[in-house]
Amino acid sequence: MGEAPALLVDDLQNEPLNGFELKNGTCKTTTTIGDKTYVIGGADDGTLSIEVQIFDRSHGEWVRPTVHGIKPLSCKGHSAVLLKDRILILKKGSKPDDQIWFLEFDTQYVRQLQNNFGNEVVVWSKGVTGNAEKPIVISGPSGVGKGTLIAMLMKEFPSMFGFSVSHTTRAPRNMEKDGVHYHFTEKSVMEKEIKDGKFLEFASVHGNLYGTSVEAVEVVADAGKRCILDIDVQGARSVRASSLEAIFVFICPPSMEDLEKRLRGRGTETEEQVLKRLRNAEAEIEQGKSSKIFDFILYNDNLEECYEKLKKLLGLDGFVTASPKSAPKEIILPTNHSLSKIDDKIIINCMSSELEKESKNLIVLDVSSLKGGAPGRTRGLDFQAINSFSDGLTETDQFS
Repeated sequence: MGEAPALLVDDLQNEPLNGFELKNGTCKTTTTIGDKTYVIGGADDGTLSIEVQIFDRSHGEWVRPTVHGIKPLSCKGHSAVLLKDRILILKKGSKPDDQIWFLEFDTQYVRQLQNNFGNEVVVWSKGVTGNAEKPIVISGPSGVGKGTLIAMLMKEFPSMFGFSVSHTTRAPRNMEKDGVHYHFTEKSVMEKEIKDGKFLEFASVHGNLYGTSVEAVEVVADAGKRCILDIDVQGARSVRASSLEAIFVFICPPSMEDLEKRLRGRGTETEEQVLKRLRNAEAEIEQGKSSKIFDFILYNDNLEECYEKLKKLLGLDGFVTASPKSAPKEIILPTNHSLSKIDDKIIINCMSSELEKESKNLIVLDVSSLKGGAPGRTRGLDFQAINSFSDGLTETDQFS
């Protein structure tokens, strides 16, 4: 806390309208929620290094929140719109993939962090147009053939699926590369990120941590692919309890006798290891069948038939090859614009003139179907560009 500059305090105490830039020469916007005014912005030199401060109007004091998430890059200014539990930020003069951000102040993730840290917390999340396909969580006991089924999916649909790269605190082995085989990290760093809720699932194995981060899944979605997570039942349970919307599939052997035959047939484990895997398999199969973790249970008594069933439940039956998705259309927000909000639609108004003909460009941003958020992306944004000319003609283009 601290004493606010007199000029800025005057601005804040004069009931500033949400999303409007302050008129004191600084590149900042204010958004008021109850007794708190969120001041977002940076220096007064025409550039914006995104900073966040909170002014407690009831006490006339500043509160400096703990800020999580990747901060937006500097820009020439921004507009702000208050939504239910977050503030939409539209950056001026930025690239299409860096112009929409959300500052969360009352989401479930923010409340979780506030419980952990005991102070005011805000979190940045990047806005992304369209939606990603639901990730697929595939579990099953060792030797059941889930790795083979995943390999068959990847081979037939190479442009559709991708793996998330797991994190581990163990040292790299032989030719392992960071970011390819694993994200190799320090134990203290991973423990903090687990506490911060950045991991979907994790486990301690022989003193080392292994886990799947939210960011690792988001990177696959950013590439236009559907993420496959090959994890054990305990990991699947953790993912099910998270905010990630996924399809959960459990691969089951036709019998324990068949599974034992497969394990021994691999010839890669000692007798002690085989017996241990069989004991673990019994527990996993019991959990896989009896728990409410999994949406589908497939019996791998015939590999080809099981694979066809897997494709069918994923909506892939009938596909010969999967063509890559076309990239979503981009829309460039004008540097000079005004905003208005109607229900779940943000109206971005830009006036421009060419010779003596003046046109009014409207961009409608639909925020009614937002999904996700910190510690990942905020998806589900939808654009609609409308050009209204003086002769009354209207053109509408849908962006998704």
